[in-house]
Amino acid sequence: MEYEEIVLHGHRVSYRQAGWGPVVVLIHGITGSSVTWEEVIEPLAERYTVVAPDLLGHGESAKPRGDYSLGAYASGIRDLLAALGHSRATVVGHSLGGGIAMQMAYQFPERIDRLVLVSSGGLGREVHLLIRAAVLPGSELVLPLLAHPALIDRLDAVGTFLSRLGFRAGADLEEIWRGFSSLADAEARAAFIHTLRTIVDPTGQRVSATDRLYLAAEMPTLLLWGERDPVIPFHHGVRASEQMPGSRLITFPNAGHFPHRDDPRGFVRELVGFVESTDPADIPEDRMRELLREGA
Repeated sequence: MEYEEIVLHGHRVSYRQAGWGPVVVLIHGITGSSVTWEEVIEPLAERYTVVAPDLLGHGESAKPRGDYSLGAYASGIRDLLAALGHSRATVVGHSLGGGIAMQMAYQFPERIDRLVLVSSGGLGREVHLLIRAAVLPGSELVLPLLAHPALIDRLDAVGTFLSRLGFRAGADLEEIWRGFSSLADAEARAAFIHTLRTIVDPTGQRVSATDRLYLAAEMPTLLLWGERDPVIPFHHGVRASEQMPGSRLITFPNAGHFPHRDDPRGFVRELVGFVESTDPADIPEDRMRELLREGA
């Protein structure tokens, strides 16, 4: 469960790996890290090989000046798995990580056994005002002031501010505060702004996978969503499940944006049940061609 490191394309990538068996990859959200999965890694590792990376620009990984698009992140996860000797995996993505997981399933379907989307981005336009404000012109000048250690250390003040924006005490508040704290580092802050501006503009999410959800007809897909999610509306998951033939939607009535933190036991139970009850995807090239032509 300790951090391990590997250098890919000249950049340090930090990750956690535990267990044995079929591979499950856990991809965190923006400003997050593999720490967000701490409560679910160990129980999952009893059945699976769990790989939980820190995305570039996040956590203990390098924060270079470079490409922070969904496509670049998806390629980075593919390369990490290949370097670790894993050819296929069930890919679990939370928030931004959900967008990356969908991008992986689109770019590299031959490497994806199953797709699991947790409070995922990329399935609708709405997103919390705090996220939209962070991409406004001049935000790179304001963020250093808001993320100053003197302010971040005032947990009570930050908590009051975030609670007024709709974040409940508990996992939502803890995770948002922890992510906000990471922005005190200039390199992490730059990576955050670059990443966010590739997927969000002041009016909301600008990257959408909804026009390609029909491709999930051949991909076992599970959606896990907190019904009290203040960041990405719950109805995004409902609508996406209706557009993804054969997908399953599991909701957590008392959870917010981080159901794996609000109810880790329930999260593991649903994920294990899904993996054990489905066969890995097998999408031949000619079948993919048929799906694309039908969609057109």
